[in-house]
Amino acid sequence: MKNKYINILLIIIALLLAQNIKAQIVIGEEKLEVNYAAPKEYTIGGITVTGTQHISTSMLISISELRVGNKIEIPSDKIKKAIENIWKQGLFEDVKIVSNRIHNDQIFLDIIVTERPRLSKFSIVGVRKGEATDLRDKLKISRGDVVTENLINRVSNTIQKHYKNKGFSATKVNIVQVEDTSLKNFVDLKISINKGKKVRIEKINIYGNDKLSQTAIKSAMKKTKEAGKYNFLKFTNQTIYSAFYHLFDNSINELPNTVNDLADQNIKVRVFKGSKFLEKDYEEDKQNIIRKYHNHGFIDAHITEDTVYNINKQRLNIDLHVNEGNKYYYRDITFAGNTKFNSEELASFISIEKGDVYNLEYLETVLNFNPTGVDLMSLFADDGYLTCNIEPVIMGVENDSIDMQIRIREGKQMRINKVTVSGNTRTNDGVIIRELASRPGQLFSRSDVLRSRTSLSQLKYFNAETMGITPTNIDPNNGTVDIAYSVEETSSDQLELSGGWGFRRFIGTLGVSFNNFSTKKFFKKESWKPIPSGDGQRLSLRGQSYGRGYYSISASFVEPWLGGKRPNQFSVSIYNSNLTHNYKEAKEDWIQYNILGFSVGLSRRLNWPDNYFSFFHSLNLQQYRLRNYTPYLAVLDGNGLYQNYSYTIGLSRYSNDAPIYPRVGSEFSVSVEATPPYSIMFPNAYEQKSNVDKYRLVEFHQWKLNATFYQQIVGDLVLMVRTKAGFIGKYNPDLNITAFNRYVMGGDGMSGYGYIDGRQVIGFRGYENESLTTTKKGASIYNKSTLEIRYPLTLNPNSTIYASIFVEAGNTWDKIKDYNPFNVRRSAGVGLRVYLPMFGLLGLDWGYGFDPIPGMPSANKGQFHFSINSSID
Repeated sequence: MKNKYINILLIIIALLLAQNIKAQIVIGEEKLEVNYAAPKEYTIGGITVTGTQHISTSMLISISELRVGNKIEIPSDKIKKAIENIWKQGLFEDVKIVSNRIHNDQIFLDIIVTERPRLSKFSIVGVRKGEATDLRDKLKISRGDVVTENLINRVSNTIQKHYKNKGFSATKVNIVQVEDTSLKNFVDLKISINKGKKVRIEKINIYGNDKLSQTAIKSAMKKTKEAGKYNFLKFTNQTIYSAFYHLFDNSINELPNTVNDLADQNIKVRVFKGSKFLEKDYEEDKQNIIRKYHNHGFIDAHITEDTVYNINKQRLNIDLHVNEGNKYYYRDITFAGNTKFNSEELASFISIEKGDVYNLEYLETVLNFNPTGVDLMSLFADDGYLTCNIEPVIMGVENDSIDMQIRIREGKQMRINKVTVSGNTRTNDGVIIRELASRPGQLFSRSDVLRSRTSLSQLKYFNAETMGITPTNIDPNNGTVDIAYSVEETSSDQLELSGGWGFRRFIGTLGVSFNNFSTKKFFKKESWKPIPSGDGQRLSLRGQSYGRGYYSISASFVEPWLGGKRPNQFSVSIYNSNLTHNYKEAKEDWIQYNILGFSVGLSRRLNWPDNYFSFFHSLNLQQYRLRNYTPYLAVLDGNGLYQNYSYTIGLSRYSNDAPIYPRVGSEFSVSVEATPPYSIMFPNAYEQKSNVDKYRLVEFHQWKLNATFYQQIVGDLVLMVRTKAGFIGKYNPDLNITAFNRYVMGGDGMSGYGYIDGRQVIGFRGYENESLTTTKKGASIYNKSTLEIRYPLTLNPNSTIYASIFVEAGNTWDKIKDYNPFNVRRSAGVGLRVYLPMFGLLGLDWGYGFDPIPGMPSANKGQFHFSINSSID
């Protein structure tokens, strides 16, 4: 109690003393006494600012919140607050407020500041020039910026974060300010960077795992890998069988034993994967581990502990402790909320049976997105239920069994109200809209939307990587939705300009293709920029020559929507080639080979079996005028006129997701070209003809098959499988197969003046040109199969580049009795493709042939091949 009274007494004494505390402040030549216990009130008579160079004085006074005419006590918290307001701007090194003078009850204040220096320029040292350029874009600082502590810290943190994302976790940054003597209060920043060494993951240790191996767990970590290890990509028997299923039309049981043995194995392709440690990737990979367990039925699995620790300056280890829990199986699956489809129909689509292992990834795939088949969401979305929601709910767990209910909220069927297109600067709206499968008034269908995307990609006018499709203005009350398509124009016109050496001469080629031409605008002067475009028509012109002795010219035109209402593609082409020895025509040994060709075709897109199919047919005319050309044609007289009138009919299907670098989809075409069977129609007249005249009207029937399949393996890594075959037959057994239009195989696959007789060139990497066709007149049968793994280096539409490894097998035969699809030549190699909009797809391949060619010892000893527009395929 005594201490309590003493404390109260001391407080009272202190308060009494405080009433008499006074101080003196010098103002000009006057002295102002300030009593902190009894502040005196003044009116602010004026405010001035001293020390500013780049900042408005009025703005600074406004920030201080001091106003002329306002009352202020001296001393006062308002002065302190004004200083704080100015200081918070981060623009000054020093701030103070003083009084210039006092007149009666008015006080005049001066805000005195010292500005921070501004940036004149900055330099980056310690890293390569290219790295410094990248950093300049990231730092986002420029001349005139105020050099604050915040700016210095931001620059340092940005650089450290940049290099940490590249695996340099110990990067050091030193920033020095150097005064710029040419400018007052400006400084240069010298940014010195020491990246240090990359910190890599030495070892990932897994503890507590019993049901899944360490290899399986580590493979789930997509980006966090051990140093010096390979990331293996597996091609399982399922992948192999899927590829051959598409290739051989489900005839797996008839394949040779070597293929079946191959399909029973797991093939691994080694792909280097970086071992740098990134915190964000590591956190994602921990979730990937849990997801891996969930996909194997372990829904209780979790990581109990994880530790990341350095073992030296360049290496670290990761310890992961897992608790796997029990493995669970499906017991009962029910559906709730479904009215459009009954439960039995839905159960048949998801294909999950009682006793199956719980697999989260498969469940999500069959419910919401299945890239290779039908899922439940697509069933509803294809019938207008855009807002449908499907949610799996675990209703009960007993021992190792799960009861699951799949809850479906169908919502209301949505109809398309409006379809809009944006981003097309050259292509007319009508060209885009006619390719869209989704139209106003129709029920919304996800399949139609995806089909529209494929159709637009196949036009090759737009960047497939940036194409956007967005449902907008979704109105559940009215049941309407708008669909907005956004595109980015790319250059589709192509120029072919090349030169080569052949026939002991230099051969030049010049060609141009206008792939978005417009005949409607041809006579409109303002449309020539440089050519009239926008209507989706294609005009191609090409010429080749080495001088007076040889020329070849061709022209073609394609109208993809004849009449403008239906996708009926009309095409017409004409070409003329002439080869002569450079002698005067009057000489007896003068040699000439002239061919005139003309064709007209019509292709129609079908709606059955689906709208990826097209039915096409064409009429073709070829006239060959020969003089002294006997050495080149084994069964004909090398003089006179030979005529080929044929009709082609075919069926094709094209469903690739992108024209340049497809990841999924397929290409299929089968066609028959036939001439009238003159020798059978007019047998008596043929009997009276000479052996030479019997071939003046060329007769044959030709069958062609081309099937290509694309499958996305992981990410952008793609497997491509292709098979091609051709057969030329005859109607009359007493006549030889035509000497025109035969097959030659081997090499780069590019045809030129050397094939003026209409030979069809089949590229085959790893062998010399024509080396797989042993007869000079060409073959009547061929087949070729290719398996290729592709990976893109860049998917920029202005310069798409991808690399590949390939294996090929194929051969040619002259007679049907000699045909054996398993007696083939084989090769393997690597390749590179570069797509430039102006020049098309350019290729460079190196291949090695495994099978020697009799009489040609160097034909298969490793070959480089150059190709244009996939001529080698």
